[in-house]
Amino acid sequence: MMGRIFALSILSAIWAQTALAGPTESRITFLSDGQEVVATLSVPNGDPAPTVLLFHGFTGDRDELKTDHVPEGVFARAARALAESGYASLRIDFRGSGESLSDLSFADTTFEGQVNDGLAAIGYLQGLDAVDGSNIHIIGWSQGGLVASAVAGRSSAPKAVALWNAVADPTQTFGAILGTDKIAEGIAADADQEIPVALPWGAEIKLNGAFFDGLESFDPPAELAAYVGPVMVAQGSLDTAVDPATAQLFVDAHKGETTFWDAEMDHVFNVFGSDETLDQLITETIAFFQSANG
Repeated sequence: MMGRIFALSILSAIWAQTALAGPTESRITFLSDGQEVVATLSVPNGDPAPTVLLFHGFTGDRDELKTDHVPEGVFARAARALAESGYASLRIDFRGSGESLSDLSFADTTFEGQVNDGLAAIGYLQGLDAVDGSNIHIIGWSQGGLVASAVAGRSSAPKAVALWNAVADPTQTFGAILGTDKIAEGIAADADQEIPVALPWGAEIKLNGAFFDGLESFDPPAELAAYVGPVMVAQGSLDTAVDPATAQLFVDAHKGETTFWDAEMDHVFNVFGSDETLDQLITETIAFFQSANG
């Protein structure tokens, strides 16, 4: 009898430890246009959970910006908080970014290519038993928000979409980042011609002419207009990369339920000074997703 009680105690301890364990994170790959995309899948314990796709910004990666206050990265922090609230997540490196370099370099980046990656990610999740592929949400930051607008509008798959300091006017945003002379040079270039670019924060990159063509042809608010589900537009009043006034373009374009959230934050959610605003934004976004799910 004592042996049976002892065995049950051991089992109870194992079950308790399992219940308290954090999410399982796995490095996975899937194909987009026949090319490899690398991603991190985070799955909380329990039944297949609703899932959040995270789309990083220009020159970013799937963990996103790391600072002293957010050492794991903005998106890695968000994934942990989502798991604690019962959400699985998939944060991807767009082809040409992060670890997704086996087929493309960053110079090959285009808006349309990243949209295809996002659509492929939805298809991957819909075929995955480990998550609830019928209950997908999206967070898109900066250029990732531009991508999210099109993925939502073209697929109609997401239950809800959160746009964080998202690019609504590509010509205006990248004109400020790259300079109007560089944009003119890029537009005049052939699609596969590499253009060297010096960024305001000191990095030097190359972009093909095809990227610059997208600045004129891609219309994020028009893409979002095709999506009828709930949208959260989060915009910082101190953002100098994305003009805060352009957030209204998304609000005006979306005909469904729209939540607008603003804060005194810069383009990176003040994470070089504190994690407070980022954590508030993540909390508000999770509450928005929970509301969207009824």
